[in-house]
Amino acid sequence: MRALLLALVAIGLPVAASAARNVVSLNLCTDEALLTLAPQRAAAVSFLARDPSLSVVAAAAAHVPAVGADAEAVLALHPKLVLAGRYGAQAVLAALRDTGVRVVVFGEPRSFAGIRAQWQALARVLGVAARGAAAIATMDAALAPRSAPRGTAVWLQPRLVTAGADTIEGAVLRHAGYVPVARSGGLEALVADPPRLLVLPAMPRFPSLADAVLTHPALAGIPRATVPMRLVACPGPWTAGAVHLLQ
Repeated sequence: MRALLLALVAIGLPVAASAARNVVSLNLCTDEALLTLAPQRAAAVSFLARDPSLSVVAAAAAHVPAVGADAEAVLALHPKLVLAGRYGAQAVLAALRDTGVRVVVFGEPRSFAGIRAQWQALARVLGVAARGAAAIATMDAALAPRSAPRGTAVWLQPRLVTAGADTIEGAVLRHAGYVPVARSGGLEALVADPPRLLVLPAMPRFPSLADAVLTHPALAGIPRATVPMRLVACPGPWTAGAVHLLQ
């Protein structure tokens, strides 16, 4: 997994120090893509990009200005392009569009095929198609070969929320050889019909009551694996690292 992340960092090394820093990102997922594919163009990213528990580009983001969802703050940076997510800050994006700023909105992929398509689109928008292709090739190399069948798995999140099959977590489980199963019914359902594997997020530095259920003694007998949240919080080529952890 470390080799995969280092390869992606290498893809993002600046190639033109004089390139204009004229792209602002307002979403963690686009932060990560911008700082991987075209870091020399990054005028600012969101504050979440600096959080190492959520971001795979936290080290790089520490050297880039951070900006919130504030139209005046963004306009002060004179961006030619603003990247954003599908949800949140819609009034800010509308205000930016009204001033003539180009705004491109991206959703979150739910599969590795979706990651390929989105990164191709992101790379085209940023004018770095070759880097996008290299990032996708790095991911595809890390994903091969697909694991043999291993049984069922439940991806458990705080408050006993489980990820369904049509999620990036489900895609990771399938590629690692597991059948993703979403469960309702709380702890009793998990204990009564335990999966072959329980996948948990890495515990945060400051856990809350919502996280406490993840370490409940009733689940102690189920085999488990831990996946850092940053590998799946925003699906990207690095998500292949989650597959490796489960293999």
